[in-house]
Amino acid sequence: MRVFITGASGHVGSALVPELLHNGHQVLGLARSDESAKRLTEWGAEAVRGDLHDLDRLRAAAAAADGVVHLAFRHDAMQAGDLAGAAESDLAALQTIGDALAGTDKPLVSTSGTGMLAGVVQGRVATEDDYDPNGGYRIDAENYVVDLAAKGVRSSVLRLPPITHSRLDHQGFAPSLIAFARRNGFAAYIGDGTNRWSSVHTLDAARLYRLALESAPAGTRLHAIQDEAIEFRPIAEAIGRGLDLPTHSVTADEAPQYLGFLARFAAMDIPTSAARTSELLNWQPTHPDLLADLAEGFYF
Repeated sequence: MRVFITGASGHVGSALVPELLHNGHQVLGLARSDESAKRLTEWGAEAVRGDLHDLDRLRAAAAAADGVVHLAFRHDAMQAGDLAGAAESDLAALQTIGDALAGTDKPLVSTSGTGMLAGVVQGRVATEDDYDPNGGYRIDAENYVVDLAAKGVRSSVLRLPPITHSRLDHQGFAPSLIAFARRNGFAAYIGDGTNRWSSVHTLDAARLYRLALESAPAGTRLHAIQDEAIEFRPIAEAIGRGLDLPTHSVTADEAPQYLGFLARFAAMDIPTSAARTSELLNWQPTHPDLLADLAEGFYF
């Protein structure tokens, strides 16, 4: 299969491209810079220069491919506080790709986050069946992709947990939490820190993207989850140990001062299951969990 990937040289993309190539697929990767294009070429992929704003290029590349994986997101805008702008760019790119694939029965695997379920699910473990029909930040894009199943696209959405971790993770939530701890002089958690996050190793997530591309049914929501429920305080404590810094509780009102753009996410309690995904695609994580990776020290 000839696969077009947005965000091909990013965190998950840098694991997915080799995963696809090693399993007999060809890869065409969207590259924003000469450096990214060179990296893709060295891996054995074909690079096409552009970004999420190049809608004509996205449309042409998607139409020429046998399948598409959408990984790119404007994390720079999100980290600067422009959540709406980042989400709008994401939705526009997906609508362009969706139009190009309509009626072809080709696969499109898009990306969302389990954190989007925080306003939908409370007091229980979230599953793949949970979603918000009312839309909202990144939810509109997720619902759009699922609805493409009715337009002749074998569409699926892969929800990533708050932390997707590995040596490839340089700009995700784990590096951001570490950067805030360095700046603050302590690793922060909110309240008693018993709110729960989920996580997955990058290489396990990449394998799930491949499996979804190859065989996920149309209109499927999938969860890339290894750890269902890690309390936030042990994550902060592991960061404190890695930096040789103390760990302190902060209030919800103080959180923006110490956790910046992550304050909203750091308070979430969203334990999440991947049982249905594991059964559907015969996927099981095999790599180290989050706390094991933080103990290895490479993040620091």
